[in-house]
Amino acid sequence: MRPENQSSVSQFLLLGLPIPPGQQGVFFTLFLGMYLTTVLGNLLIILLIRLDSRLHTPMYFFLSHLSFSDISLSSVTVPKMLRNMQTRQQSISYVGCISQLYFFILFAGLDNFLLAVMAYDRYVAICHPLHYTTIMREGLCMLLVMGSWITACGNSMLNTLLLGPLMRPENQSSVSQFLLLGLPIPPGQQGVLFTLFLGMYLTTVLGNLLINLLIRLDSRLHTPMYFFLSHLAFSDLSLSSVTVPKMLMNMQTRQQSIFYGGCISQLYFFILFVGLDNFLLAVMAYDRYVAICQPLHYTTIMREGLCLVLVAGSWILSCGNALLHTLLLVQLSFCGDDTITHFFCDLAALLKLSCSDTFLNELVIFTEGGMIFFLCFGIILGSYIHIGINMLRASSTKKLLKAFSTCGSHLSVVSLYYGTAIGVYFFSSSWGSKDIIASVMYTVVTPMLNPFIYSLRNRDIKQALEMCVNRVSSFSSNH
Repeated sequence: MRPENQSSVSQFLLLGLPIPPGQQGVFFTLFLGMYLTTVLGNLLIILLIRLDSRLHTPMYFFLSHLSFSDISLSSVTVPKMLRNMQTRQQSISYVGCISQLYFFILFAGLDNFLLAVMAYDRYVAICHPLHYTTIMREGLCMLLVMGSWITACGNSMLNTLLLGPLMRPENQSSVSQFLLLGLPIPPGQQGVLFTLFLGMYLTTVLGNLLINLLIRLDSRLHTPMYFFLSHLAFSDLSLSSVTVPKMLMNMQTRQQSIFYGGCISQLYFFILFVGLDNFLLAVMAYDRYVAICQPLHYTTIMREGLCLVLVAGSWILSCGNALLHTLLLVQLSFCGDDTITHFFCDLAALLKLSCSDTFLNELVIFTEGGMIFFLCFGIILGSYIHIGINMLRASSTKKLLKAFSTCGSHLSVVSLYYGTAIGVYFFSSSWGSKDIIASVMYTVVTPMLNPFIYSLRNRDIKQALEMCVNRVSSFSSNH
């Protein structure tokens, strides 16, 4: 997707450290020892923090993330350096180079953010000791860490995307912008559909923000189920915001162009949040399985540490999956047609426009993408099979109703998410419209309906909403 004609290499040579002749083995042993010490030392810190309940405080929570970041930062560069020192092979491929760059910027930035967060934590502990526990509460700590991860990922992605076009592995000409045809709207209905989609988008934003607000404000909702739900609501909000505002702007201004940088960024974040939705739905299914099938061990299994690992793992895997597809795409050239038959930069639509060989891209989509989809769907299906068996064994109607109320909302969201995909791809009569219909369901309809499903089918959310409304009403009447 290069916006100009120029030549570039397909691999690079890493000259490495300026080591005097004959001292290669000494330096290799030295750096190997330092790397192993880094890995083992930081792993030990993480292990001790997880095992000792006395260390379950904000300070050590941040320290555990810093230790993980330090391990990752060293692992991005040192193993490759050691391998080059040992084998005397100094080459690195284009994909390897840009991937190393992405993760180096990511973990270097994460280190910076975490050190700032830890400095703030120490400031509160020393300057406001009486209010430390109320200020550095669990919700704020998780928010600071997740904010550090997301900001570091965004910064790394921005720098990688800006450098990517300068590192293309072949000589080729391509377009500098694309045209988004948008939705197939009948003449004269532009205004009606614009109003409809604007209303749906605003409902999505407000509904998911309300879910997050209620979970933060009501201490009764500070449980693993609602912790995962808050991340799902944020993911749904972000997924809609990646595509719908641009679609609405194009519908209103009739300007359908999108620049290279905007297109590739939109693609990256779309894949990221679609993948994150998949992982979070699988995590929530596992949570419901533990709650229903192993209720006596629920608090010990779904402890805070495991919940954080599951959410962080979902974010990291989603970022990695999105980065993989994005890096493979930026190597392709687009020589002629620049018209995307979609309302956003969809991966499948872009591959159809490419004049390069897309075999590797398609192979990764079917293998890696297929593995992620079926892994998540398999976890969901397996969890609900066990839940169903457990419910059939229940001796009373009361237990059946309680089990159904526990997982009813999540089951409804899963049915909506996967049901629309199956319905579109297996029962739609027009093959050309399937991707557009599916994308509208994923980015507009499902994120809008999820807050309603959890609000209408969930007693805890309804109680939290009533409490919030009562607080606002009493505050207004007093003033």
